[in-house]
Amino acid sequence: MTYQALLSSSGVVSGESDLWCTYAAVRTLAWLGRTGDLPSPEGVAAYLASRQNADGGFAWSAGMASDAWATYYCTQAMADLPAGSRAATGRPSSAWVWSTAHADGGFAMTPGQASDVWATYYAVRTLAEIHGERPPPALSDWLAALQAEDGGLAWSPAHAKSGASDVRACYYAVTAWSTATGGAEPLPWDRERLTGWLRRRQSAAGGFTFQAGDATDCLWATFRATSALARLGEAPRDPAGCVAWIRARLGPGGSFTRWPGYPVPDVWAAFCAVGALRELGAGLGDLADGVVATLLSFRTGQAGFTYRAPDVASDVLTTSAHLLAGRLPDGGARDALRWTESCMLPNENGIMYMPGRGSEVRCTLWALSAGAFEDDATARTEIAHWLAGAIQNPDGGFGYWEGRASDMVSTCAAAEILHLTGGDAVPARMRGIAGYAASCETAPGRYANVPGGRDTLRATLQGLRALRRAAAGADSARVRDALDRHRVRGGGYANEGNRVPDLLSTYEAVLAADAFGLGWDPGHLTRFLDSVRTADAGFAWTPLTSAGGGPLADCLGRRLEMRLSPAQDALPPLALS
Repeated sequence: MTYQALLSSSGVVSGESDLWCTYAAVRTLAWLGRTGDLPSPEGVAAYLASRQNADGGFAWSAGMASDAWATYYCTQAMADLPAGSRAATGRPSSAWVWSTAHADGGFAMTPGQASDVWATYYAVRTLAEIHGERPPPALSDWLAALQAEDGGLAWSPAHAKSGASDVRACYYAVTAWSTATGGAEPLPWDRERLTGWLRRRQSAAGGFTFQAGDATDCLWATFRATSALARLGEAPRDPAGCVAWIRARLGPGGSFTRWPGYPVPDVWAAFCAVGALRELGAGLGDLADGVVATLLSFRTGQAGFTYRAPDVASDVLTTSAHLLAGRLPDGGARDALRWTESCMLPNENGIMYMPGRGSEVRCTLWALSAGAFEDDATARTEIAHWLAGAIQNPDGGFGYWEGRASDMVSTCAAAEILHLTGGDAVPARMRGIAGYAASCETAPGRYANVPGGRDTLRATLQGLRALRRAAAGADSARVRDALDRHRVRGGGYANEGNRVPDLLSTYEAVLAADAFGLGWDPGHLTRFLDSVRTADAGFAWTPLTSAGGGPLADCLGRRLEMRLSPAQDALPPLALS
């Protein structure tokens, strides 16, 4: 894999702040004692506060459902800001965090979802460090069940039975234990086996990998490994070599890149490098000015941060949306596709939302639908193997990224990717998808995003599409029933009930109708599109929203227009939420 296409950033820039980037930038500045260098800490605080929902939790972006990782990132970043700049928020988030707890001691990313170690880590840190509350006593037993046969720790107790250990899972589990107990209670794992497994992830070059068998050392893995070892009172096998490897990632501009051969200094490389050097007790004084200057150059006009300088901070979803909507000229489209194909981690084969970040299922589907790797059978096969070999959960479903608990939107996206890449030829993979979809059925033909949740139109249609791909007897009559229940008389479809239509649900409705060979009313769709079209020929998410929804909404609206055109262009099988 070559990453040179990322230097020119020939993808499409959204210009918007990103929550994870904003958290990483603020946290790094706090570690360096330099949050006072922020030109507008009040603006950062307002950006973070805007992610809070009425339930007290926080979301990745305004209007989305609350989840544990966004809640931790927002509350921790606000706590790191200078005291006088912290924005007022709504109800405290602790009650929402408790709503994600399971009786076995673990926590879920959203209420009703299965427990995983990502969510448990975020929940424990939010409760203990932000709200001063003690996590449940059963937490220790849940954490203990994460140790796999090889000595490492896995994403969940179910993952541990298959031996899927990962450095990130080790860090999240060890930090959750350390945060909950202050390190004063007995370690719930075999220390020697755990420490040995972590140390074996360090290569001769000095850096760490996430898992046994990974070929490329990475700063993210190195930070998580050194942090986990430090919380255990241990050190890497070669501390000096680790420091040297980290410092070798320092670029001429004064900040860091993620792994050897990767050319772009970004926010998470700075976050990981500074974090790891702190854990190793290495000096940072000679690095601070260059890192701070680089980080501050990543600020957007919204006062938050993106991953690199905003004018070149392309992302896969925005780029794919422009490609799918036909917004790029031929030459620009070719360059954008090559850029998108560069957005892979060296030890994973899915496509990232932003370069240098972890691979994500929905982004991979959008990129493939836009034409990425269309003529590269090897890459498509590798993507199929990544899905089924690395991130298919023990329950048969998929989460947004590796180790995250399953949900219907990701599982449907994975089923579509496996169909696009030929990975659906393995029956066991598809049986798992069918089994997960069945676990989300709330009544005959009605599905929720997670088991035990409330059924919605989108989850129902995603469940039926996943079952269709799995050849598991999805019934077109069930699709027709769902469409009839959620059809809004004036145009479009609603996710809940049949009163307020929205663009995502309407797109899913037409997509499912086409997939199952059902007819639909072009005039009904036209009336809806007219109600969400904006003055600049873009699209809003709902008729109640005057502002445009940005590139993703414009893409979905444009594709529906293309479906109505004389050419009747097919809708790509996209999934978003």
